[in-house]
Amino acid sequence: MPEGDTVHQTATRLHTALAGRRLTRSDLRVPKYATTDLTGRTVLDVTPRGKHLLTRIEGGLTLHSHLRMDGAWKVFTTTERWTGGAAHQIRAILGNEDNTAVGYRLPVLELLRTTDEFKAVGHLGPDLLGPDWDPDQALANLLADPARELGEALLDQRNLAGIGNIYKSELCFMASVTPWTPVGDLPDSLTPRLVAAAHRVLEANRDHPLRTTTNRRDQRLYVYGRAARPCLRCGTPIRTAQQGDGSRDRPTYWCPRCQSGPTPRS
Repeated sequence: MPEGDTVHQTATRLHTALAGRRLTRSDLRVPKYATTDLTGRTVLDVTPRGKHLLTRIEGGLTLHSHLRMDGAWKVFTTTERWTGGAAHQIRAILGNEDNTAVGYRLPVLELLRTTDEFKAVGHLGPDLLGPDWDPDQALANLLADPARELGEALLDQRNLAGIGNIYKSELCFMASVTPWTPVGDLPDSLTPRLVAAAHRVLEANRDHPLRTTTNRRDQRLYVYGRAARPCLRCGTPIRTAQQGDGSRDRPTYWCPRCQSGPTPRS
């Protein structure tokens, strides 16, 4: 699942390649928009909203896309060979005289009136990397369901937008609690510090493809992807398990010594 910083970087690349330029090529390869032609329209901007991408186009249109697990937007010059995947995986092509943006494996692709963007992103909580970031609202959203597991609450984009599996595991480690800890069981002083930490680590990584939470070059993450390897703090082997109802692949990592709280039953 892409994190908010990844989506922000994707939006920056798309905006740089397309914004202010008239489209000379347009191909939306989903049945609903197979005959839609945006050629001749100018791309106004590309804006990230949580994990969503909003490509605003002249004439009051917005192309809304979401990467979910496997989607990607790649940008190529007109002379470059496309290398983002097989041709049958392409869902969208937007090009001008110098650059071509190709959307691969996009599970969500829809064309909206710009005035209707709220239908796609209006449910989102405060965006950790957006101008609407509101830590007080994000905190209130998290505390609204005290029985909910912290990891699940952090992933819920209605609470705060931009956290995926990686930051979920990393933030819980930084807070020294397991992702299965009910939000209501957290000390009163911890939850606002957790919200502030979420904003801080995403801001620190917003423009850096090599994500880090540790500020170490040799080990960039504390726990995510480090199952059975020694904890960077105490040396205990990191553990991993799925979190949630099983409908999605949500690997979760934690240190059984550094993090207190409930864990999955074996």
